[in-house]
Amino acid sequence: MDRRTFAQVLATAALTSAVSPLAAASDSAPAPASSVAPAFGFSVMLWTVFNKLPFEDRLAKIAEAGYSQVELVGEYSKWTDAEFASANAARKRLGIQFDATAGLKNGVANPATRDAFLAELQQGLVPMETLGCPAMIVLSGNVVPEITREVQHQASIETLKQAAKLVEGRQISGQPVRLLLECIHLEENPHYYLTSANEAIEIVRAVNHPQVQFLYDIYHEQMSFGDLISKLEKHIDVIGLIHIADVPGRHEPGTGEINYGNIYKKLVELKYRHNVAMEFYPSGEPVATLRAAKAEAWSKNGA
Repeated sequence: MDRRTFAQVLATAALTSAVSPLAAASDSAPAPASSVAPAFGFSVMLWTVFNKLPFEDRLAKIAEAGYSQVELVGEYSKWTDAEFASANAARKRLGIQFDATAGLKNGVANPATRDAFLAELQQGLVPMETLGCPAMIVLSGNVVPEITREVQHQASIETLKQAAKLVEGRQISGQPVRLLLECIHLEENPHYYLTSANEAIEIVRAVNHPQVQFLYDIYHEQMSFGDLISKLEKHIDVIGLIHIADVPGRHEPGTGEINYGNIYKKLVELKYRHNVAMEFYPSGEPVATLRAAKAEAWSKNGA
């Protein structure tokens, strides 16, 4: 299943579940006395929650849960000028920033669609500017049977090098525009090319541009390969965003096998400075579950 399919089934799934053990915590309560705020920020990937509500109401729910940053998946692709204005007014009223977006139809790993990807990225910078959103999540696309993996690997490097030229020196909302390369595990998309964090990081390092970074999705990497913390230790310098959910089930941390307490402690130790985005199905009431997930991250930050 891809993100679009997940989003379609979410509305009939998450809200009927029991509240998770974490959901009893309150994000509005002060952090523990011994706690020091993590240097990294927290965000919510919007496709996972509140899909039956109008866009502005979804932002209000995110703010209610205690978050000031939201990630998009091209929800704005068919908006009118009036809808852009309404969304901007809502986010400013609620104190929310759009920190990243996804939704490009073309990937970087197929040399035959390189020009289409670059044109789509160029066009995508316009709504990013309008919404004050400084980062674009990019995907590899699927395996191309007619060519070798090595060709697709090199194509990914070359496409991202050319994409870096489009964003070089460019800023939105006072921040450098960044391109964030993401992996997806094969159970979600059995045709997807880039499933390994190690390969994605190798591609990013070969591009060698500060505005091209790796989106480390902990959920996807656990599903595919595991060994999560060692990759943080070795590659924190090229990690520009982290997505989290637990395994199995893609629910909030604490519902599965991943020790997120240790991951948060390691991020603090490594002085990670970018965002950690909640990209999970809340197993209980969404506002309470999101609030509790952030509070849990504070309590496990290693202070």
